[in-house]
Amino acid sequence: MPRALLSALALLLCFTLAPPMAAAQETGLKAILQQYADEVAKPGRQTVDTLIEALVSSGDPAVPAFLQNWGDREVYQRKTDGQFFYADKSGSDYALSDIVTGQPAGTAPSAEIDQIRPNGGVRRVISTALVQFQLSDPNVANRIAALDAIARSPSAEQIDPLRASIETEEDPGILARKKRLDGMLTASFGATPEARITAIEALASELSVDVRAVLNQILTTRAGVAETLPEGANIARVLTPGKELTEADAYARLVSAELARPVQSRDQIKAALTANLSDGAVGGVPLGQLVSEGARARAYAALAEQGVVPARVTEEDRRAALSDHVFYEEYLEPDAAITEAAEAALGSVRTRVGLWQALDFGLDSLSLASIYFLAAIGLAITFGVMGVINMAHGEFIMMGAYTGYVVQQIIPDYTLSLIVALPLAFVITFAAGVAMERLVIRWLYHRPLETLLATFGISIALQQLAKNIFGTQARPLTSPHWLDGAWIINDVAGIANIRIAIFVLALVFLCLILFILNRTRIGLEVRAVTQNPGMAASMGINPDKINMLTFGLGSGIAGIAGIAIGLYAQVTSEMGGNYIVQSFMTVVVGGVGNVWGTLAGAALIGILQKGIEWMNPSNTLAAQTYMILFIILFIQVRPKGIVALKGRAAGD
Repeated sequence: MPRALLSALALLLCFTLAPPMAAAQETGLKAILQQYADEVAKPGRQTVDTLIEALVSSGDPAVPAFLQNWGDREVYQRKTDGQFFYADKSGSDYALSDIVTGQPAGTAPSAEIDQIRPNGGVRRVISTALVQFQLSDPNVANRIAALDAIARSPSAEQIDPLRASIETEEDPGILARKKRLDGMLTASFGATPEARITAIEALASELSVDVRAVLNQILTTRAGVAETLPEGANIARVLTPGKELTEADAYARLVSAELARPVQSRDQIKAALTANLSDGAVGGVPLGQLVSEGARARAYAALAEQGVVPARVTEEDRRAALSDHVFYEEYLEPDAAITEAAEAALGSVRTRVGLWQALDFGLDSLSLASIYFLAAIGLAITFGVMGVINMAHGEFIMMGAYTGYVVQQIIPDYTLSLIVALPLAFVITFAAGVAMERLVIRWLYHRPLETLLATFGISIALQQLAKNIFGTQARPLTSPHWLDGAWIINDVAGIANIRIAIFVLALVFLCLILFILNRTRIGLEVRAVTQNPGMAASMGINPDKINMLTFGLGSGIAGIAGIAIGLYAQVTSEMGGNYIVQSFMTVVVGGVGNVWGTLAGAALIGILQKGIEWMNPSNTLAAQTYMILFIILFIQVRPKGIVALKGRAAGD
């Protein structure tokens, strides 16, 4: 008996608990979809919000996946029972997956399956709802995608989900972006003016374009015109016709606002007179007299008195209308305190952006100057010591770049190949420079015209030789992976890593050349020959040997510069020609035969070229032209350059 009683109680308990469990299941995703089956199957932009709200508030973990698939049009409905599934085409049938668990749920023929296709407006609503889940998604890419979606379409409803996700965010970069986005949303959609003003003031320390866009959005204005300034309007500024606003535009605003009559043009007056021609006269004025402006004016005035045409607007009428009305721009934001805070914040942001832009300009100029210094320092040595105008200097740069390319074909490791290519390029171009000096240059000393023509011919020959060996197409000289990317200081300032490396290389060579010239025997002899070749020879120094080594050193440095330039520029047989002009200008402007002068000349030309490009960014050729004109004028004022030679050599 007790056993039977226990069995009965257990059975009764099962029946008692079954309905609540079923009811609990009915509150999940499937129950909501069946409740709103028609809206799911044929969603509309005006009615989908109720369904979205029910899905989001359900708390079902399967909702994010459903929203994603629904927006991607990957949800299907079975016609026989109205159930929703995910499905994949399998022959003539569909393989169904459960909408909650994702587990296989059988198959169905194509005739029994309808694909749900929400339109663009509904998909945007779905994307907005999905953002709330993606903000805390374990996948970093999904969280970033959610922030991108909020930035594209900000709204007040996104503030609370965004703030909730900030508390659990662990990624520092994403956390900073969420906080900035929260400030931007609060500045635009905050619940109280105080909250918006606080958020706007916090944005004053930002530099990003999106922050500036938010502040500009708050300060959006619309044009207005009235007899007096409207009461309670948040006026941005009052416009004076003839100053901030042309008189023609001002009167056009009056006409558009129906506060003044339009001015009749000559064609309109002529058409009105023609339309009212009767018995050989218009308005009592004979047709033969209408050849003058005065007669036509009298005829039109007569028609206006008869009420046939509108009265003509005279210059006095137009001026009176302008003086009787006030023209203004009104903020769309009605709260003046908010717009004042936005104005102050935007002014602060623009000031800081300007300072960072100046720094960015300086970095660009410094980078370009380091490239010109590397390209010109070898020429400065040979030109200063030997007085040789070497038109083939650019081809030594080209030889160095091609040396780096060949080494990379043999050594696939870009870092190791760069380590090998730098000294190898120096050795090859040093040897080529020595050979050129021994075979050609030394026979042409003190004959500058013949030297120029000879080196120009060698330049053409070396270019053709490079074309025969490597072809006419550009060859890649790939930088190591650790030189990829850029050093991004903020949204305004940054510099490529390869440019930083070239700057460091230029500093290394500056220090190396100064050490050689000032701390070594060969440097002492070079300086002696530079200042007074005759006296140096009488002291036992061999000028021919110094000239040979100096020309080789200058050529070797050009080869290393070729590798540095080839890492970011195209390696072609004609690449040296792009730098020979700048190299000569750098040497001449800086001062012949002086390392510090070459550095100063490179800095001046780099800053000048970047400045001209900044003022006229669409025309690089114009920048080059203006720079050459400036240098011509500079040489007229200071013919010996920025840092002139001293001693007896200065008079040569």
